[in-house]
Amino acid sequence: MTIGRWVRGSMALAVLLAQPVTAFAQAAPPRAPAAPATRSLPAIEAMVKTYVSDKKVPGMVVVVGGPSWTSAHAAGRTAVEAGAPAANIDTLWRVYSMTKPITGMAAMMLVEDGRLKLDQPISDFIPAFKTMKVLTDPDNSLASRPATKPITVRNLLTHTAGLGYTIVTKGPLLKEYERLGIVPAAVNMQAEAAMAKARPKSLEEFANRVATLPLIAEPGTKWSYSIGLDVLGRVIEVASGMSFEQFLQKRMFGPLGMTSTYWQVPESQKARLVTNYAWAGDTLLPLDLAATSVWLQRPSFPYGGAGLAMSARDYDRFLHMLQNGGTLAAKRVMKAETVALAMSNLLPAGVTFGGVDGATGGQAGPKMGFGAGGSVYLETLPGRPGKGTYGWGGAAGTVAFVDPVRQMRGTVMVNYFPADRFPLREDLVKALASDLAGAR
Repeated sequence: MTIGRWVRGSMALAVLLAQPVTAFAQAAPPRAPAAPATRSLPAIEAMVKTYVSDKKVPGMVVVVGGPSWTSAHAAGRTAVEAGAPAANIDTLWRVYSMTKPITGMAAMMLVEDGRLKLDQPISDFIPAFKTMKVLTDPDNSLASRPATKPITVRNLLTHTAGLGYTIVTKGPLLKEYERLGIVPAAVNMQAEAAMAKARPKSLEEFANRVATLPLIAEPGTKWSYSIGLDVLGRVIEVASGMSFEQFLQKRMFGPLGMTSTYWQVPESQKARLVTNYAWAGDTLLPLDLAATSVWLQRPSFPYGGAGLAMSARDYDRFLHMLQNGGTLAAKRVMKAETVALAMSNLLPAGVTFGGVDGATGGQAGPKMGFGAGGSVYLETLPGRPGKGTYGWGGAAGTVAFVDPVRQMRGTVMVNYFPADRFPLREDLVKALASDLAGAR
């Protein structure tokens, strides 16, 4: 998911990081060691070990689960140094755009509550979006005309609001995004020193600034990767009557036992955080050292599109809940029909999704739609995930999916830029298909 031109410029240099500030979040004790695998997946195990032994990654964790089993696989370390801690199911990773499905499901909880409607204008919650404009010559100017449609909750969920993103937007509008600090992501302390100066200091201020800028397209007419899920965080705040962080903690993280999910990694837990790397040619360079990571400091506001650091265990709990139709360990956080709706194709009529650049961590493929913050397969193809499979990835290589028909889920944790340096998603699909075929 979410890196920009400010990341690309740093990928050719080793980064010197500043000292971290004291973490404000409450520390959570490390989770218990991972339980033994409940099912043998030799191809997945071999893939994980090979990625490490071939020095593609310093460490990797993969968690795969079926209707009644969970299998965790880990290899390597949290950094290239020989003395770094071993990677395991409780190691902390920057999941970047894999935050988006979590934000999407939070919004769907409010749809279930009756506090949001999919086709409700977001100006009901953020009045600044009442009157929007659309660019008429986006490549050359900020000239615009009045929009004829309002931005809706559905539009934010599915990247059809006409909003931009610094990782894909070009021309004069990109310069305006950068000038106003519309860059909801963290990379490292060096980049943060510049971005934090311009960035808004709250979700409210962020959303109101976004509303002052013209759209790249009429709402509901085009799929374009965007900051929609970040703006949705503010909608969730207003609709729920509590902060975005509080809502997620109360309705999702707490009930699901996701105790290693952070907007800011506590100082006491930084030994569990991996170092993030960047590939410059064939050289792997440290981009954000764990010991001095930008993720140890409080973000300007919670980035609903790219802001979480978390463990494979926690992300698997989120996916397991979706796989189960809204429940986990006898606790229901969403109705089954809400989960099914969220993982269905929610694109406005006439809009299609053709995929995104693999470097963003997003998904691409034939016959795909888009649900609440993640892509959806519209048909089953040979050697591919089944129809209805929902998921997304992150800019630092992470991958997540839920296949509700085959009752399968999977999480892959790595941390390096760019996400498409290796065909990790394809390797995962092939390895899992091999393991499932061998079990028949």
